[in-house]
Amino acid sequence: MTALLPQDRLRIGIVAVGRPTFDVPFAESLLATALEGLNDLDAEIVGSPELQFDAETVRSNLSTLTSQPLDLLLILQVTFTDATMTVELAKSVDAPLALWSFPEPRSGGRLRLNGFCGINLAAHALGKAGQAFEYIHREAGSPDALDEVMALTRAGYVKRRLSQTNVGVIGEHPAGFDTCSYDTDELKARFGVEIQTLPIGDFIASAAAVDDADAVAVRARAVGDLGSLDDLDQESLHKSMKVYVALRRLADEENLQAMAVRCWPEFFTDFGCAACGPMAFMNQDGTPCGCEADVFGTLSSLVLQWTSGEPAFNTDLVDVNVDDDTVVFWHCGQAPISMADPEGPIGPTIHSNRKLPLLNEFALKPGRVTLARLTQAKNEIRLVLGGAEVLRAPPSFSGTSGVARFDKPAGDVLDRIMREGLEHHTALVYGEHRPALRRLAGMLDLPVIELT
Repeated sequence: MTALLPQDRLRIGIVAVGRPTFDVPFAESLLATALEGLNDLDAEIVGSPELQFDAETVRSNLSTLTSQPLDLLLILQVTFTDATMTVELAKSVDAPLALWSFPEPRSGGRLRLNGFCGINLAAHALGKAGQAFEYIHREAGSPDALDEVMALTRAGYVKRRLSQTNVGVIGEHPAGFDTCSYDTDELKARFGVEIQTLPIGDFIASAAAVDDADAVAVRARAVGDLGSLDDLDQESLHKSMKVYVALRRLADEENLQAMAVRCWPEFFTDFGCAACGPMAFMNQDGTPCGCEADVFGTLSSLVLQWTSGEPAFNTDLVDVNVDDDTVVFWHCGQAPISMADPEGPIGPTIHSNRKLPLLNEFALKPGRVTLARLTQAKNEIRLVLGGAEVLRAPPSFSGTSGVARFDKPAGDVLDRIMREGLEHHTALVYGEHRPALRRLAGMLDLPVIELT
């Protein structure tokens, strides 16, 4: 099973630099405050907590920062220094870099730190060296500074995970679905993502060969999530259980972090069941599965999952009501069960068009959601971001759906989607995660389309 974020702890490398010609006791007191806040973060802190005054000391601690993967290298510019140590660290440590300096009182007397001048000097040197960086200039105890550190760290985590990602593509996207196209070489070059393909017929054959006992074991999970399955066609339902087993087995054996699946028509016509429910189980497991073999949509779900630590849902925007300023997100029945409104009906169902099981059926729970899509609209890879509030409402359509209100008027969002020519799939996850996603876009050199 792919690890969700809370099970795979973030890791921040720290180095505190300064010069003994400044007010060292004052500098050390601010450093202690900053370290106290950093140690309270949900992240492992790696590196020396001591103020380091020369390049030789920095080099002596370098092995600690290079012995394990880091999601962020944070240089605390406690006093002024020249840029030598910063540039050397940036070149030596394979992690996104952030510089943090502390404002100091305008006392009318001695300049006790001059840390901002230090990061200004470093910014110029890093730019000339071709080294990307972010910066923070806030008080040592600032909650906003710590929020920024976490946003950068989460973004660095996702960037690192993407560079190690294998996506399985089962079958080809349907004809005319240009929204689901992809370029294997481009994905490797831009993100480090590897693609593994499998013909749809080969996968269906592997599902058919699943042992009946393994499929029966999955049924117990489905009953626990959805309730009684007795009213469904039992033969088709059993085949859906086999599809899940085959998906799970393929992901585990091939080390796939996500899968894009040609969900129709072959699962219905050639095997006799729906793949939606099995993909919902995979989404809940933490191995996102996107329908219609949509690789970029599946990657969008994976990015949201790794950013939030929660399962994501690759969905269609199927209705926009400009009069009451609401929209409906829907997909056949593949939303993870953790997104179900506990106050509404939750159950199994059949595909609305093909009349075969298994699909999840429920309304999405109310709450704040973040929307994201790695888009190829107008032949440029960009990151689409949006925010919305899912409202408590009965199911709008069969399967899994949610009524939501964007942070901007629905008509404005609709116009932006259409004029940008965005894809019909958008991933969503609960919570507000746009700060980290914007930092990720910067790290990946992706322009951002803000929907809201």
